[in-house]
Amino acid sequence: MPKPTVIAATADQSECAGADCAVIRLTQARAPLTRAIEALNEHGETETLSIPAERALTVYVDQRELVTLMTLGAQPELLVLGYLRNQRLLASVDEVDSITVDWDVNAAAVRTRQGIARIEEKTAKRVVTTGCGQGSVFGDLMHDLDRIRLPAATLSQAQLYGIVNAIRLQETTYKSSGSVHGCALFQGDRMLVFVEDVGRHNAIDTIAGWMWMQGVRTGADKVFYTTGRLTSEMVIKAAQMGVPIVVSRSGITQMGFEVAQRLGLCVIGRATNRRFVCYAGAERLRLQPELAGPRHREPA
Repeated sequence: MPKPTVIAATADQSECAGADCAVIRLTQARAPLTRAIEALNEHGETETLSIPAERALTVYVDQRELVTLMTLGAQPELLVLGYLRNQRLLASVDEVDSITVDWDVNAAAVRTRQGIARIEEKTAKRVVTTGCGQGSVFGDLMHDLDRIRLPAATLSQAQLYGIVNAIRLQETTYKSSGSVHGCALFQGDRMLVFVEDVGRHNAIDTIAGWMWMQGVRTGADKVFYTTGRLTSEMVIKAAQMGVPIVVSRSGITQMGFEVAQRLGLCVIGRATNRRFVCYAGAERLRLQPELAGPRHREPA
């Protein structure tokens, strides 16, 4: 197995306090994000195309097999860390001693400092979600939901347009090969991190891992963006990360909508160019309708 590199769990000591300043050992395993293939086009011609790489990563926690994730493999250590966080198996990053990823055997070995209390009980109930690649979560999706308290935060319409434009300009695997989802974390309209993976739940878990490693303990001034639809799983994960505003270029499911209303989370969907729909939490959105341009009327 590769030897883990010692990495501080935060790069910004101003946002780090107490246990969140842990140092854990991570490998930095990387794998090609795309693969070139020969394909036949509509003219009967052979052309070379790039397609997203997809590989299985089986996660072991203290030598106990936990789950197999389908992933691009761009930042697998952060994916695993964020997955454990969003499944509520870990309460703090300092519970982890090391995460070792070895692509020769498609495995991630997580070593905790004192084990995970009641891990059998916590992982006994599995829920298959609507996430791409048959995402799964452990336990009751709604358990402890009412304990989540989102911070006060607002987003202006101008900042929303800035977010959409930043995503448009971002160089992505999707532009070269398609078939992947992208997620990003913004501070206002400034992009902090962008992640792509075969499933949007993998991408948000990677961002959750990044937040822990950077010592970002709250998302009070943060906005989460996803290219994928807003299911209950995505809304809950964003809320668990303390992010009060979520933007998507896609729509929302009924359960995602109900959870967002229950939590007071601002959800903005179908955000492309100057168009968007605010499904919930409109009190967090500072409207500037003059920026939207002229209304396009359907022909009679």
